Amino acid sequence: MKLTIQTFPLIALFILGSLTTNTESPKPNSAEKTRLDAGLTQCHATTQRFAAFGNDASFLAEHEKPLPFTFQGQGEMITYEVPGGSKANAFMVKSAKPSNDYLFVVHEWYGLNAYVKNESVKFAERFPEMNVLALDLYDGKVADNSEDAGKYMQSVKTERALAIINAAQDFVGSDANIYTVGWCFGGGWSLQTAIEMGDQAKAAVMFYGMPEQDMDRLKTLNCDVLAIFAEQDKWITPEVASKFDEAMAKLDNKLVLKSYDADHGFANPSNPKYNEEAATDAYKNMFEFVSARR
Repeated sequence: MKLTIQTFPLIALFILGSLTTNTESPKPNSAEKTRLDAGLTQCHATTQRFAAFGNDASFLAEHEKPLPFTFQGQGEMITYEVPGGSKANAFMVKSAKPSNDYLFVVHEWYGLNAYVKNESVKFAERFPEMNVLALDLYDGKVADNSEDAGKYMQSVKTERALAIINAAQDFVGSDANIYTVGWCFGGGWSLQTAIEMGDQAKAAVMFYGMPEQDMDRLKTLNCDVLAIFAEQDKWITPEVASKFDEAMAKLDNKLVLKSYDADHGFANPSNPKYNEEAATDAYKNMFEFVSARR
């Protein structure tokens, strides 16, 4: 059973076929609502801790205007149903052959932009027998500057984000093996996504994202985690990384922690602070980590 929530009413009802067709999205049942109440507060506290950086002038200033990227490659934008709310968007690259393995990608604070799509294609090329699904937690909004990115990040409602994530799990099916990866805003949500996936989660990779700090919620995690941090990061600091390491040491799941002498956002080639050497090694570690758990 997954966390879902009734969010906003459908903007419009699309009539398909006859008038007798039922076009409403399914609504959460009482059991789903019970699980939501049990975990929402914990998730909300962690995700909002990072979202608060959107009000931090120094955090905004640290993120210089990203270099322009053009999407090139395979893949397509899709939509899928979200119970109790509007449809969700995602970018999908299907495996060459039918596969039950899925890599869920969560964008950084700029949104599901060309850079994230290009990285998703690279992941699909690296894992040809894995489907890649890049989730859109911004519901179509994409920023090209830190001011808008901060606004979009703060506007994300935990309830809606969880609904999008859980609906993605429904979309891929109960037989899917799910791996997650994300950067910055998406780094924290990569971990939250893995927690949401339950037994279907096989591995989680987070690049300089806010770790979950609530032990009760961490105890529901069912996979190993690769956490990649930047030693020069002034927000997801080495102290944050150390506390996460201590928390994970109390659980059965393994944490592989990698720290680089680099700044926040170092793995993104559209970021002026991109560090090619650190990024190359970080992705090497990611590929090995995921491969070992397939």
